[in-house]
Amino acid sequence: MLLEHRGRRPVVPESAYVAPSAVLCGAVVLGEGCRVLHGAVLTAENGEVRLGTNCVVMENALVRGRADHPAQIGDAVLIGPHAHVNGATVEDEVFLATGAALFPGSVAGTGSELRINSVLHVNSHLAAGTVLPIGWIAAGNPAELFSPDRHEELWAAQEPLDFPGTVYGVPRGTPMREIMARQSAYYGSHLEDRLIDDLPSN
Repeated sequence: MLLEHRGRRPVVPESAYVAPSAVLCGAVVLGEGCRVLHGAVLTAENGEVRLGTNCVVMENALVRGRADHPAQIGDAVLIGPHAHVNGATVEDEVFLATGAALFPGSVAGTGSELRINSVLHVNSHLAAGTVLPIGWIAAGNPAELFSPDRHEELWAAQEPLDFPGTVYGVPRGTPMREIMARQSAYYGSHLEDRLIDDLPSN
């Protein structure tokens, strides 16, 4: 499904494939030879989503572009099933396994590998060639790798990265009602989305 959002349409070259049940919304640009499989969602909220050549976005993955943090995916990248790439930069030849999550402002360096259910935190930079183990968290710039049982150490690295400010634009401690009112208004922009019947091209 292709949707126009805020006057912007997806760009899909003839060499690319988008499954009938996938969704491309707004300023999404696919590179040559890209494959977007069933159930995947690429949505440019108020910032672009751009994929390089020969990328594969597997089933039920999410790639989201934001105003301050567009989603920029390099060449020859695999985004695995149920992976979540939110306002992140993914350099060339990166492997994102099932359930990997990358948050706004994060960078996965060239040739890095984020294994099943691993997390690259906001504003964190994973060095080129780094392997982030199954279920581990990378936080900081440069990123330090934490196993899930090192919560206190992780929090010491994570707190100054400012998750609420980066993701929601609010200071830590803002009431959830205020955050969700803002989020409801933000995603309310989709009320004006329009289904596109024709497949756009370059």
